[in-house]
Amino acid sequence: MKTIILNGRELSFENVYKVAHNEAKIEISEDAEIRIKKSRKIIFKLANDGYPVYGLNRGVGWNKDKYVFSEFFQRYNENLINAHCVAVGPEADIEEVRAMMIVRLNTALHGSAGIDPKILHLYKDFLNNDIVPVVPRRGSVGEADIATLSHIGLAMIGKGEVFYKGKRMSACEAISKAGLEIAVLGPKDGLGIVSSNAHSAGLATLMVKEVEDIIKVSNIAYCLGMEGLNGNIESLDKSVNAARKFNGQIECAAQCRKYLKGSYLHKPHEGRALQDSLAYRGAFAINGAVLDALNYVKHNLLIQINTPDDNPCVLVDEERLSVSTNYEPITWVIGIEMLNIALNHMSKTACHRTIKLADPSFTKLSRFLTPSEGNVIAYGTIQKCFTSLDTENRMMANPSSMDYFSLAGNIEDHANNSPLVVDKLIKIVDNLRYIIGIELMHAVQAIDLCGEKNLGEYTKKVYEVIREKIPFVDKDRCLSVDINKAYNIIKSGKLLDL
Repeated sequence: MKTIILNGRELSFENVYKVAHNEAKIEISEDAEIRIKKSRKIIFKLANDGYPVYGLNRGVGWNKDKYVFSEFFQRYNENLINAHCVAVGPEADIEEVRAMMIVRLNTALHGSAGIDPKILHLYKDFLNNDIVPVVPRRGSVGEADIATLSHIGLAMIGKGEVFYKGKRMSACEAISKAGLEIAVLGPKDGLGIVSSNAHSAGLATLMVKEVEDIIKVSNIAYCLGMEGLNGNIESLDKSVNAARKFNGQIECAAQCRKYLKGSYLHKPHEGRALQDSLAYRGAFAINGAVLDALNYVKHNLLIQINTPDDNPCVLVDEERLSVSTNYEPITWVIGIEMLNIALNHMSKTACHRTIKLADPSFTKLSRFLTPSEGNVIAYGTIQKCFTSLDTENRMMANPSSMDYFSLAGNIEDHANNSPLVVDKLIKIVDNLRYIIGIELMHAVQAIDLCGEKNLGEYTKKVYEVIREKIPFVDKDRCLSVDINKAYNIIKSGKLLDL
C-alpha cells in the first residue's frame, strides 16, 4: 500500500481521496515533526508565563474571559470536547470522516494549533489502523466545524463509538485492540481538535473528483444524444471556441470532439437542422461553466487544506502567537455555492435535451421514442421523474452561506454554513447521476430507432456499455429498474474507464 508523507503544505485532492478510501497509509515528514515540537514548546512557555491565550489559559467563545488554571488543563480540555459534541445525524460516511481527519492533521502540521505531537500522531495512527470515529454530519455553522469535529476528539479520549476495520464498537475497545493509547489532553489541545474547517473541507475535497466525473459524463450524454437527434455539431469547432477564450468551454468542446471522432455527424445530412435548440447547441459551453466554477473551488480549496486555520495562531518561526481569523472559509464556500448554481444549469439543460429526444418535431422519430405508437408507451411518463429531481436540485442551489444567527453572547456574529453548502453539492451531483442516466437511456433508444450505426469511436463504446445492461425498449416494463442500472453505470465510473 502506498505511503503518503504529510508536511502540511503539499496535500493533493488525489491523496485525500486515496486516504479516505483506505488506499494509502500516511507518515509525518521530518520537518513537520520539528515544527510541531517547537510549537508545543511555545505553548508551554506561554502557559507557564501566564500570558492570556484564548483556548489555553482562557475559555472559548463567550467564556473567553474565564481563567483556566494549569492544574486543570486536562479536565478543562476534556470538558471542552464533551461540551462541543452537539451534532445530530445522519452520520457521516467512513470515507468522509477519514477525509476530515487527514485534512485536519495536514493543516495542524504547520504548528499553528500548538497541539501535542502525540495527539497529531494519534490522527495518523487512527487512519493507519482504520479506526474511524462516528461523526454526526449536522450541527456545524461552518465558522470552524466545532460541533462535528468534537466527535473525533471524543473518540481520541476513549469515549463515543468508532468503526474499527469496518466493525462498530466503543472507541475505548478499538484503541485497545489497535495497541494504541487514549489521548491525554493538555493546554490548547481541545480547541486544536475541534476548531478547524476540516469537516466541510474534507467533504468538499472528495467532491472534486465527483464533479470532474459528472462534467465528463454529461458531455458524453450530450454527444450520444446528438447522434440520436442527428444534431448539428458545427458549434464544437475548435477555432470558434478558442475565439471565446473561456477555458471551460474550450476544454469541454475538445472533449466532445474527441468523443465524436468518426461519427456520422461530421458528414452532411439533408434533414439536419441549421442550428439546434440552445440545450444542444450550447451544452458543452454550459458544462464548461461548471468546469470554470470547479477550477475556482479547486484553487481555493487547495489553499484551505494546506494552510493553518487556527485561532489563535502560533507563528512558529517568530516564536509568538496571534489572534487569527484564519478559520474563515468563506472564499471557497461561496465558490461551492457558485458551483451548485452552475450544476443546476447542467441539470436543467440535460432535462431539456431529454424532453426533446422524446419529441418528434425535433427528432423526426416517434413520440416518446416508442417502437410502436399506440401499443407501447415507452418513455411517456419518465419525464415526471427527472424533472422532479431537477426541482430538488433547484431548491438545493439556493445559497445558504448568508443564513446565520449571532451566537455566544453576540461574539460569534458571522458564519457560513459550509457543511450544509457542501452537503447540497453532494446531493445535487447524486441527482445528476439519475438525470443524466435517463438522458443516456433516451439517447441510445433514439439511436436504435433512427438506425444509424456510424457512431463516434468513443460514443459507440458508451452505447455498447449501456445496451449491455439496458436493452432496447420494445415493450413496456418497469423503468425504475432501467433508471437504477443507468445510475449505477455512471456511479461505477465505467464510462470514463473506456
